[in-house]
Amino acid sequence: MFAQLLAVMAPVFAGAGVGFFWVRLGQPYPTGFITKLVLNVGTPCLIISSLASTHVDPDAFYRMAGATIIMLGALTVVALIISRVFSIAWQVILPPTLFPNTGNMGLPVMMYAFKDTNGFPLAIAIFVVVSLAQFIVGGFTASRHPLKSLARMPTIYAIIIALLLMAFEITLPLWLRNSIDLLAGFTIPMMLITLGVSLASIRASNLKNAMLFSIARVIIAGSLAAGVGYMLDLPMVARYILIAMMCMPVAVYNYLFAQKSGRSPEFVASLVLCSTLLSFIYMPLLLGFFMHRM
Repeated sequence: MFAQLLAVMAPVFAGAGVGFFWVRLGQPYPTGFITKLVLNVGTPCLIISSLASTHVDPDAFYRMAGATIIMLGALTVVALIISRVFSIAWQVILPPTLFPNTGNMGLPVMMYAFKDTNGFPLAIAIFVVVSLAQFIVGGFTASRHPLKSLARMPTIYAIIIALLLMAFEITLPLWLRNSIDLLAGFTIPMMLITLGVSLASIRASNLKNAMLFSIARVIIAGSLAAGVGYMLDLPMVARYILIAMMCMPVAVYNYLFAQKSGRSPEFVASLVLCSTLLSFIYMPLLLGFFMHRM
């Protein structure tokens, strides 16, 4: 069991560690360029590659997407309650509550943890819904032209293409499939390295409240995900993936959007930092429990 768990978490630590120490050693890292490359090229290719080259039951995919939408709705209610009780602007607390790091951390962990169960495409479904919602909310809070920004996202068109390929069982030509697989291959390593760079670069404050928020979010999100999985009668592996993805730490993009809009970026940075550090403790325990039950 320990060897299996180590095989899942070691690549995550290795990738993030490379980025963290690369910056700490004073080496340059073009975060803006890498982020754009991953978002505009790597991620669309990863979505198409994962959904077009793997047999995915469309019904299972859509059910997982539906479960994710329900989760985001439930977490929105939680965020608004937190905003009301603690007098925090909803524009500040909503994104960190709603959007876990399903990309930089979630996809790599799910790829290694559930690759033998054909569960990675289900993780892609969660990532797709969360990413779309995140850029919609982030666009409306940080951009003057949110719809225009959304229309320029290659990820949206990749999702449409992938869903059409999956729905009509279309097989891509070998030359095109190999090209897409090649470009998709750099996405997850670069996501992990950029995560490490972000952790090394973030300036955080008010760490005590951030840690309390991180603990509370994991408990609430995990409980809600378990309830949604049971309510929708999802297969056990799908429930585990939903719980694990919703319990990922606060996404780094929440900090980037907060910084762009000027809405308490240091507070959001503390949530990202504390939740990520905390995830290195609870995520191995959570995955160990799931792997023992599979």
